[in-house]
Amino acid sequence: MNVLEAIRTRRSVRKYEDKPISLELLNRIAEAGVWAASGMNSQGAIVLIVTDKEIRDELSKLNADVMGTDNDPFYGAPYVLVALAPKDNPIHVYDGSLVMGNMMLAAHELGLGSCWIHRAKEVFDTKKGKEILKKAGVEGEYEGIGNLIVGYAAETPADKERKPGRIYHI
Repeated sequence: MNVLEAIRTRRSVRKYEDKPISLELLNRIAEAGVWAASGMNSQGAIVLIVTDKEIRDELSKLNADVMGTDNDPFYGAPYVLVALAPKDNPIHVYDGSLVMGNMMLAAHELGLGSCWIHRAKEVFDTKKGKEILKKAGVEGEYEGIGNLIVGYAAETPADKERKPGRIYHI
């Protein structure tokens, strides 16, 4: 699969199989993320790979609490890769967003489904969110940019036409 094909065929998956993914594949996705472009080549964004079910479930609950719901905002996906970026970098959100984009494309290329789930900022601003980072060995002040849920897709969403009139020339 080439990059343009991956871009055109990747979809946000919201239903997953209960099937394990090797740590090797999760690391490959995270590595694609940290290879993303960054402003002034700062390479400040980091990726937290969550394979521990208790931590995954805690992150899901914290995320649901932000939304005011009891539903699993991670759609049953077994794994979460969180992109975080240093708060003191004025372009940290852009850099972290590029990490998320790379990881979504890498997951797709590896035959996995994924979906960007928001509210990482709010979750990692909580005391519990900060405790999770500390437990993982993350030091410094980071802002959550996005949660990438990952797993084997139980269904593949249909293609959607692109809206016309979004490309201009001068």
